[in-house]
Amino acid sequence: MANAIYPKFKEALLDGSANIDVNDGTVKAALIDTGVYTYSTAHDFWDDASAGVIGTPGTIANTTVTNGLFDGDNVTFTAVSGSTAEAIIIYIDTGTPSTSRLVSYHDTSVTGLPVTPNGGDITITWNASGIFQLSPNPL
Repeated sequence: MANAIYPKFKEALLDGSANIDVNDGTVKAALIDTGVYTYSTAHDFWDDASAGVIGTPGTIANTTVTNGLFDGDNVTFTAVSGSTAEAIIIYIDTGTPSTSRLVSYHDTSVTGLPVTPNGGDITITWNASGIFQLSPNPL
């Protein structure tokens, strides 16, 4: 699987649905064991993916949105143990898994992945250009 913005997130953006604000919402990143979670275009909320989480999801601080580019600070997960993490899921945390919207899935171009936890901290460094960008090209 390659990096992807969840289609249900794009649909929610175009529809003006709730819980879509990556600039002002509580945006989190979660380390994911792909042996437990498999990406699906049908997934829309955190309750679809949370079974694959390793450790505790971290908040992406200082998020920005400029010209369709989403960016934010690198994330450090503290005292992580468990299975190998091969991917990261970004989601908007509402406090309720069934309304916490999945935003994007990342398993390539992320420094530090895959990673096998050893009880220490894990820092994920986003691409210097940003975390993801909505394509500027119409059909």
